[in-house]
Amino acid sequence: MSKRKWEGVGPKGTEVLRRDLKYISLSYTRAYPLVAERASGSFVWDIDDKKFLDFTSGIAVTSTGHCHPEVVSAIKSQADKLLHMSGTDFHYKVQADLAELLCSIAPGRFAKRVFFANSGAETIEAALKMARFNTRRDKFIAFLGCFHGRTLGALSLTASKSVQRAGFSPLLPTVVHVPYAYCYRCPFNLNKETCDLYCLKYIEKNIFTTIALPEEISALIIEPIQGEGGYVVPPKEFLTGLQEMCDEHEILFIVDEIQSGMGRTGKMFASEHFGLVPDAITVAKGVASGMPLGALIAKSELLEWPAGSHASTFGGNPVSCAAAIATINLLQNGLIENARKMGEVLRARLLGLKRKYDFIGDVRGLGLMQAIEIVKDRKSKEENSKLSRELIYQSFLEGLLILPCGVSAIRFIPQLGVSEEEIDMAIEIFERVINKVCGRKR
Repeated sequence: MSKRKWEGVGPKGTEVLRRDLKYISLSYTRAYPLVAERASGSFVWDIDDKKFLDFTSGIAVTSTGHCHPEVVSAIKSQADKLLHMSGTDFHYKVQADLAELLCSIAPGRFAKRVFFANSGAETIEAALKMARFNTRRDKFIAFLGCFHGRTLGALSLTASKSVQRAGFSPLLPTVVHVPYAYCYRCPFNLNKETCDLYCLKYIEKNIFTTIALPEEISALIIEPIQGEGGYVVPPKEFLTGLQEMCDEHEILFIVDEIQSGMGRTGKMFASEHFGLVPDAITVAKGVASGMPLGALIAKSELLEWPAGSHASTFGGNPVSCAAAIATINLLQNGLIENARKMGEVLRARLLGLKRKYDFIGDVRGLGLMQAIEIVKDRKSKEENSKLSRELIYQSFLEGLLILPCGVSAIRFIPQLGVSEEEIDMAIEIFERVINKVCGRKR
């Protein structure tokens, strides 16, 4: 670890970093050396008691804010009664309660079932197995730029950054990657007037005629808004067209809502913005506001597979289920609406920065899932990852936690209960960093 990466860290944090560097896998991605000690709401304190405004939400996980009293109370109450019994072999009420609740909030007026896991990647693995088992087909369609996890099956779908796949081949050989709806930066050099959703037609005109017949495709798996790929929001017609194509060819339409779901975009699921009714949805991250939990929510018949077909020892453990129920209740009782309103405020503030600084290209996102693209040139939209990384690191030094996404985008993903005052504080810090790094307004 370079000396630069220890900048801004106090003596207690430095000692933790020394041991971290010695004993923990170097594969972890750390944008800056935050050594967190405690947190509340929108704020985090490091081990040396420096205060930070958190616009990462633990990578979109602490949806209700850090240590929300109602979530903490639910965790403590459940921990006093039952920590673990393994829902794959036994039964407990809190798991059934959560499953019923998830089925009720997921899009679609049809019977549903839930498979519980510990993480987003595990829910994707479950979705892959579910699709193959039910369709008896072996191939999948995924999208360039999408991120679905790093376990081998999920990684076979992921096409966000080459470093995530490098050195791990062979992956699943039957995943076909196709272009996402990059209307803001078209890989085919088409403009919006001549595009006519070329990315959608690409599958039928190219993939089905040269790579795989539609009757060989088990499922199409897509993020409704690309997360790690840069917070790309596609046209509604692109996503609805994909669902219609899947319905026509009896291909399962699976939507990855791991980052975009659970109120993040101002609706419970991003799918709702586009009128999608998927065959299955994967959720994790914000579903339990900090506790490890993932869930595959699917049409009931898709999860009526034989006992032993798939299982998870810790998936849906009692404490995480209790935290998730408390989280969803909070989302339904005001936090989603706040995410919608404050998302408009945050977007307006970011657009204001764009008008002032010409190295800010696109402002993309929905609700409190927002990102700005840092570019060298707005006309060519050439990414400036060096400047992006510097802005993120200097924001850390100034007390604001933000994260990268895509090649050179910076994402702003505060907790869903964030206030307008906290948004203004974040923008004030970030603009101060801009002037510190760049020396002048551009």
